[in-house]
Amino acid sequence: MKTFFTVSCTFTLIALASCAFAQSADPRDPLTAYSAIIDAPKAIEATTPALKLDEIERLALAQNPEIHVAARRVAMVEAHVPVTGKLDDAQFMLRNWQVPLNKPWDLNAAQNMLMVSQSLPGPGKRSLETSIAASDVTVAKDELESVRLRIRVEVRKAFFDLLLAQEEMRIHDQHMDIAREAVEAARIKYTVGKVPQQDVLKAELAMTRLEGHLIGFERDAEVAQARMNTLVGRDPATPIRVEGDFGAAGDLPAAADAHQLALASRPDLLEAQAAADKSRKEQALAGKAYVPDFNVAGGYMLMPTGSNPRNNYMFEGSVTLPWLNRRKHDAEINEAAVKVTEQDAEIAAMRNAVFGQIDEALAEARSAARLASMYHDSLEPQADATLHAAIIAYENNQTDLLDLIDSQMAVIDVNLAWLQSMADFAASMSDLELAIGAPIDTTTPPQAVTPEKNQ
Repeated sequence: MKTFFTVSCTFTLIALASCAFAQSADPRDPLTAYSAIIDAPKAIEATTPALKLDEIERLALAQNPEIHVAARRVAMVEAHVPVTGKLDDAQFMLRNWQVPLNKPWDLNAAQNMLMVSQSLPGPGKRSLETSIAASDVTVAKDELESVRLRIRVEVRKAFFDLLLAQEEMRIHDQHMDIAREAVEAARIKYTVGKVPQQDVLKAELAMTRLEGHLIGFERDAEVAQARMNTLVGRDPATPIRVEGDFGAAGDLPAAADAHQLALASRPDLLEAQAAADKSRKEQALAGKAYVPDFNVAGGYMLMPTGSNPRNNYMFEGSVTLPWLNRRKHDAEINEAAVKVTEQDAEIAAMRNAVFGQIDEALAEARSAARLASMYHDSLEPQADATLHAAIIAYENNQTDLLDLIDSQMAVIDVNLAWLQSMADFAASMSDLELAIGAPIDTTTPPQAVTPEKNQ
């Protein structure tokens, strides 16, 4: 910030000292056509209230359509649990035997039977079916948590992308002010014949380069805004601003600790484990294929008129014979066993991939933290000192405007690179949180480095 005020004041003094020469400038000066660019009005500052990261996260978790779909899926499988494990409906049967064809209405001459029957699955089958349905609920809940975690991480990344774009545009505006002073100073010196027209063209080139930067910053802001609005379930074109900082790196967790935490908390791993447990229950249910099912029935019989006795009752029972269909049931048992083996292998592969994601995110976070420290602690003071020396040399006619512009662009590049490294660190921490499946508290908010304090 000191450099910004130093440069601004320097060029302002130069401009005031030479204002008499500026008034005599030829209106047909080639710089007149460029004045439209220099004096172009700045974009109107958004009046939309700025949102903080926790506010946007709450909005996304409450309004994101994907989360709503996953939550409805949980409700659906929960509603299915009471259905499973219940007995099939009982059946009522009416049967008339030996009804005379010449008197089909004479039921007193027929045998009339009323019967109620009920099927009974083999022992243990109903409880296993209920347990399998409960496993579906566990899988759906873990899937919901996985979606919530992914949405939260995507919101964080969009937040930091938008924050980065806003800060880049703020730095751009600061240096555009400096560049305008440089162009004005070069124009005044050119008017009085102290510098060649080449210095003016160099100043114009610097302005154009800054304008090119702004195009990219505005694009990044629009993309981040659309992504964030989509995540919170709003129209992508809804105006949105954010405020906050990227945070300062604390002690990153050790890889081994992060691995253990992921095994206990990562939702998709828990979902895969729940699916594997469900498969084991299905395997146990398939193993009961040789446990026979039963059907029992009882009824009342009214014999024809004149029969003795005329009122009777009956009872019947039936049982399945699964041993006569071994080929089918052996295949079902084998299929269930293969499914369990496949899901165990899938879990092992997922764990290996998770450990790799954690290590990659840790490496990215360490690298970004080191770069941010280097830019903030070393390169930025060096670039500021170089620009300050270039200002003094230019004021004393010991260097040309190109060296001054190059020094200013070096400060811009360092500031933007520092911001980018801080954004990369924040994104890496989000990736680490996604890989572990739990929040990672490694920042120290009271000592967090904000972009405003580092310019």
